[in-house]
Amino acid sequence: MVRRSHSVQYAVLSYVWADGGEQSYKDFCAALRRARRTMKKADVREHISEKVRRLCARALADGYMYVWIDACCIDKSDSAEQSEAINSMYRWYAAAARCYAYLHDVEQGDNPRALRSQFRRSVWFTRGWTLQELIAPSVLVFLGKDWKPIGTKQSLAWVVEEVTGIDVDVLRGTRSVRDVSVSR
Repeated sequence: MVRRSHSVQYAVLSYVWADGGEQSYKDFCAALRRARRTMKKADVREHISEKVRRLCARALADGYMYVWIDACCIDKSDSAEQSEAINSMYRWYAAAARCYAYLHDVEQGDNPRALRSQFRRSVWFTRGWTLQELIAPSVLVFLGKDWKPIGTKQSLAWVVEEVTGIDVDVLRGTRSVRDVSVSR
């Protein structure tokens, strides 16, 4: 288990990139500069993506003042920073007080335990990054399309194991990922 080395508590977002791309670090900084010039909150809301706004609202409602989102927190124009960020992604997720997994394709009222549920078929489970984003954080909350909680990796561990093949004990943090063979 990775220990939190940050004194600041933050939430992190795990998600599937939208077809048109995501708001970049450059876009995010430009929006903040415009807002500072005009000192209007409306300017920030206009230029910050809905995903970022909804994450901030969710995190704030849960008591977190800070969030980390890879797309708008990593300066991709700086190859050294991008390389460092990619190499430290696991640590970002492990050090987060809470990870939100946003499943944009799961409607409110879906029953994750049902064999043909939207949750089980979510495209989020097919991404390459999903493995570390499931294992690293101690607290992971699944959010549906409406940004409301569906459950946690602890409460849905058996379902997540069926979907991903990741052992329940690893998901719940009672078994170290280091004790599991790479082939598993």
